[in-house]
Amino acid sequence: MDGRTMNTVAAEATPRLKAGPGLRTFFRIAAAWGLSPAEQIIILGQPPRSTFYKWRDRPDEASLSRDTFERLSYIFGIYRGLQILLPNEQSADAWVKKPNSAQPFNGRSALDVMLGGNVADLHLVRRYIDAQRG
Repeated sequence: MDGRTMNTVAAEATPRLKAGPGLRTFFRIAAAWGLSPAEQIIILGQPPRSTFYKWRDRPDEASLSRDTFERLSYIFGIYRGLQILLPNEQSADAWVKKPNSAQPFNGRSALDVMLGGNVADLHLVRRYIDAQRG
């Protein structure tokens, strides 16, 4: 080894191993929800456009930050929660764009909230869906 410990090497390799499946899953969800590339970029934490397209075109070569992994985790939870709450797949996928009078949306759609750009916005939507599931 070049002076690095096995734990350091493993820690550096771990995000790369998880990035491909996570990004592929995200892009499938984004397609199901009808998200534009600009909306996807915001939800992913506003990486540079060139990085975003590299992730989209070659997800297995991507390295992601903890922030991006956290964002993906929230999106996966939102998607899964909607699939449970609304067993009709089309209804579940359409829900994110529909105006919602419930707190915390105040007439906005879940997507409008998520496009606030902060991890906390994704957390808010996930928490709402989880609460609806009981």
